[in-house]
Amino acid sequence: MTRDELAEASDRLEAAADVSTDDESRDRLSDIAGQLDRLAEAERGPDHGRMARWQTALNELKESAGEDAVEDIDEAKSLISSYREGVAGV
Repeated sequence: MTRDELAEASDRLEAAADVSTDDESRDRLSDIAGQLDRLAEAERGPDHGRMARWQTALNELKESAGEDAVEDIDEAKSLISSYREGVAGV
């Protein structure tokens, strides 16, 4: 089962990583993108807690990744939020 929002969020974070001006931010963005990509195709998707941690990390990364990465990070956060709306629980 493909989770389109997670796959698109992964793509946006890879784009953000590509333009990031900070090496650590680039690595973290790529790591989160990889997790999202794997979970987009996994049998079970992420829970609310995991998605909340990603969103918190992305808020922090917006400051260090550089101005050119902000739009893609914001769009990824929006896509994660959209996916979360359909997840049972909290």
